[in-house]
Amino acid sequence: MPLPPRLLVADQVAGCIRMLDLPSGEERAVLEGRHLAEHAGFLALPEGRSAFVDDLAGELVVLDPYGPEAGRPFVEATVPVAAPAEHLATDATGRLLAVTTGLGRNEEPWSDLLTLVDLRPERPRSVRVRTRVGEPGVALVGEPGSAADGAPHGTEDPLVVLRHREPGTLTAYSWDTLLGAPPACPPVDPEHELPLPDHDGHGDALDPYSGRLFAAAGSGVHRARRAGHRLLAEEPLDWAGPGRGYYLRLDPVRRALWSCVRGGPADPGRWPEWSNDAWCHHLASGRTERVPLGPGLVFRLAVAATHVAYARVHPDGDELVLLDPSASRPRIAARLPLPPMDGAPRPGGTPWDGVQRRAIAASPGAEYTAVSRGGHGEVHLFEGTRELAVLRVPTPLDDGGHLALIAPGDGAQADRIGR
Repeated sequence: MPLPPRLLVADQVAGCIRMLDLPSGEERAVLEGRHLAEHAGFLALPEGRSAFVDDLAGELVVLDPYGPEAGRPFVEATVPVAAPAEHLATDATGRLLAVTTGLGRNEEPWSDLLTLVDLRPERPRSVRVRTRVGEPGVALVGEPGSAADGAPHGTEDPLVVLRHREPGTLTAYSWDTLLGAPPACPPVDPEHELPLPDHDGHGDALDPYSGRLFAAAGSGVHRARRAGHRLLAEEPLDWAGPGRGYYLRLDPVRRALWSCVRGGPADPGRWPEWSNDAWCHHLASGRTERVPLGPGLVFRLAVAATHVAYARVHPDGDELVLLDPSASRPRIAARLPLPPMDGAPRPGGTPWDGVQRRAIAASPGAEYTAVSRGGHGEVHLFEGTRELAVLRVPTPLDDGGHLALIAPGDGAQADRIGR
């Protein structure tokens, strides 16, 4: 009998992670006392495994959702890392990982710690070094030509590339140099740097087939490729209209990049007036397209086998917006209403601080989409355009919680940056 898709439901405030079968919602495992680093999110690894950082414990945790059926533990490994985790990334093998640190519950950036993790089976290990204070993104970029023709790059000798905001740069480090660092968190200098626009870098993606790295900024999506231990800049992609994208994600099904381009007033209290467009760039053809989603708050997105999903929050009503990317150009396939949240963002206040939010998840190997209802302990499960069930958990999912949807053999590990 084939194994069902599974949903990881993290309540980072209450401190637990549950694993549910889909579509039944049956609880298969629970981890108490685990506080997922929400910004770094879940990272897909080969063989259906998933990694996250426990911000309170300062540990990288590797889960094997299908392990118990094969006599393996649900928690495959734990490794110490620096916290609070900002971003999380892996190489093509899923054995080498990097974790950057950010603000956490602080007003200003204060940490410059970067952790390198080697998940070698006999004894996982981690090394911490000092780089630069900030909120860096991270990617592990493989050596071009290190994989067979047509296979993903990045199987050997990755460069650890950090994306900084102030000043804006891409900084590249040798994996071997970092992993060989001595104890006591020594400072390290990058082997190469590329300039980026200051202050507004937000969102990273890596195409495993070309080896190109993409970094979202107000001026566009900046591109770089590896040449030895250096990075070569390429012409940026534009946003194809006003606004800028605040999130960037690889679609491994259609080999595309997706984002949400936000426009409108800079005042966060006027967030209901923000415009939102789905932005799609096809990596093979180079074609870029935009589709209006509606006003309000739209941020993260999820990639499913047959659609791309966005959750839109607005005082007039929240909705799940499904895009059909299979047509000649992406189009909206459905707008599905979502029940309101007590404690939802209000006009005049920021849509992030002290309010409830929604998490969204899908798998490139399944048609399901899961959307949380922050503060209510609910996850709404859809199959295509049809709502199947409301899955309830015993904790409230304050701040929206965080979700990851996993299907056997779904190829989600092609996206090597935590979400």
